[in-house]
Amino acid sequence: MKALITGIGWVNSTGMGCGRESRCFEMTAGRLPEITRKAIFEQPYQRFGRMDRFSRLGLGAIAFALKDAGLEKWTRKRNISIIASTVHGCLDTDLSYFDTVIPQAGRLASPNLFAYTLPNSFLGEAAIHFGLTGSTYIISSPSAWRPQSLRMAMISLESGDSEKVLGGVCDLESPDLFAATGKEISGALFLVIEKISKKTRPAYGELRLDRKGMLNFNGKEVKDLANLVQRCLAVKHSKYKGSVAKLSKHKIKCS
Repeated sequence: MKALITGIGWVNSTGMGCGRESRCFEMTAGRLPEITRKAIFEQPYQRFGRMDRFSRLGLGAIAFALKDAGLEKWTRKRNISIIASTVHGCLDTDLSYFDTVIPQAGRLASPNLFAYTLPNSFLGEAAIHFGLTGSTYIISSPSAWRPQSLRMAMISLESGDSEKVLGGVCDLESPDLFAATGKEISGALFLVIEKISKKTRPAYGELRLDRKGMLNFNGKEVKDLANLVQRCLAVKHSKYKGSVAKLSKHKIKCS
């Protein structure tokens, strides 16, 4: 199975953005930036202000990835799926919600927080806002930055279940009540994966999933999503069947 990476978007400790507008990507442990509506969306978005941190994080990275792939605007719904890996999911939101449940025997429980006490809530927000009708689900994993979400994305494309797939990761830092399991990296990263066709947008490179389940990018094995993105941004041009992938050459400014 072959496909192309046509969009990349992220929100992490070093900032937020998409591949064609920035090559200053690095996944390091650290505090995430404040995720505001104006930092992601140009137009007002009424639901954004009430979202929890986890949903804002994931929705932000998805928005940047779709923008990078030229898919952020729509007039008709699209069969695009979203698959995300996570370690902690919405645990931070769950704890915040229960902080409102405990006092007054639950009479002050927050209905707003309750709406986001599922790890896939932000996938629904993204599907509504961007007109996506494909399958959306979360993969719970002890190592979210491994490429399991991209493997599932490739399988979804091969089966014909989706026309395009957003595959990636979304994770907040470990809550204070829980001991961190090793060096943790919080943030969100999504890649747009499409089948090769004459209509495919200029791409970063070619993904291939073999029969043994091994994922390769431009002929080299993919073991880590962050490293994959760094490899994508290092590509200047690559030739494919029926298309040539080129990255934009405008000036890059790192914040």
